[in-house]
Amino acid sequence: MSPAPARVVVETHSPEHTEALGRRLGGRLRAGDAVGLIGPLGSGKTVLARGIALGAGATGYIASPSFVVIREYGGPLRVYHVDLYRLERPDEIDNLGLEELMDGLGVVLVEWADRAAGVLPGDHLRVACAFGAAATDRVLTLTAPESMADRLSGIGDG
Repeated sequence: MSPAPARVVVETHSPEHTEALGRRLGGRLRAGDAVGLIGPLGSGKTVLARGIALGAGATGYIASPSFVVIREYGGPLRVYHVDLYRLERPDEIDNLGLEELMDGLGVVLVEWADRAAGVLPGDHLRVACAFGAAATDRVLTLTAPESMADRLSGIGDG
């Protein structure tokens, strides 16, 4: 019987707070890690992804890849930021070459990851983004496989 994945729920109260959480998380990621972000439009996926990329050491302006689908950032750890929002058909996603990004050389962040369920490795970090009580509140549920569980320890502190 395999161990249950680690699960942490964090509530943020502003875009800056969400990005700061992302920075803490990004600082804990390693080459080969994949992060799947899911949630409705406006729930904080891009803000969190920007923080993760910055925390992982990405250099340059971190922008949403909505129109180009995939952005690559250099730095001490290469970061691939993928946004599948504009893609709806499975063949569009299949032809992106996401499998090649999972080569272990960088961190892969995938927004709208539920559209690419078969592409992400089974041991990826899943982040479900949801709206909180106030307009700027977000509730982020991080679910990590056993191999990444230690990296979630204390992630909500700060």
